[in-house]
Amino acid sequence: MLADFKITEQWPPAHPDRIQLYSLATPNGVKVSILLEETGLPYEAHRITLDQQGVLSPAFLSLNPNNKIPAIIDPDGPDGKPLALFESGAILLYLAEKTGQFLPANAAARYETIQWLMFQMGGVGPMFGQLGFFHRFAGKEYDDKRPLQRYLTETRRLLSVLEQRLSGREWIMGEQYTIADIAIFPWVRILSGYYEAAELIGTSAYPNVQRALASFVARPAVIKGLATP
Repeated sequence: MLADFKITEQWPPAHPDRIQLYSLATPNGVKVSILLEETGLPYEAHRITLDQQGVLSPAFLSLNPNNKIPAIIDPDGPDGKPLALFESGAILLYLAEKTGQFLPANAAARYETIQWLMFQMGGVGPMFGQLGFFHRFAGKEYDDKRPLQRYLTETRRLLSVLEQRLSGREWIMGEQYTIADIAIFPWVRILSGYYEAAELIGTSAYPNVQRALASFVARPAVIKGLATP
């Protein structure tokens, strides 16, 4: 039962039969809300702030000891028992497998999709995030610009990898839209958006990436997912 999870005391569910999403509209957070919108799974979103009342609260830490969003509780998990999960990549895999959507059934294509999901988790997310810190946030005040240059160089390299991959392909896996796209493009989007780094990076040098990003943000489920919670 959801009542067994301490987090529900601070964020009581209005719809306990639905997946409970604890998140914020960051690139990692919207991955999950976008996939939930794409799959059509009923869910209830709770906005979790990045402070003592949110991710650092005892209630949230009881669900994710790593104090990061997003996290979910699925009241109808494996064997009909509630399942709590954190880490956006793990949640994407779980929801894709639960619904049989956005993850190829073919074994080789499935693992190739997971490979690109890991590419985002291990490279795109951490490197783009560090670029954002050193360009847009407190890091911009540092006199030493070597950290910014390091992450700028790595961001451009990762975009080049994506540019090559998307040459002649509509999506990361070709014609099929998958969790790899849902994981990667919120991070590509934030470079020109919240991070205001398009000119710094030279995003026009990556036309295939920009074309796929435009297709991504035009999807109705993406539009809804980006605004949740």
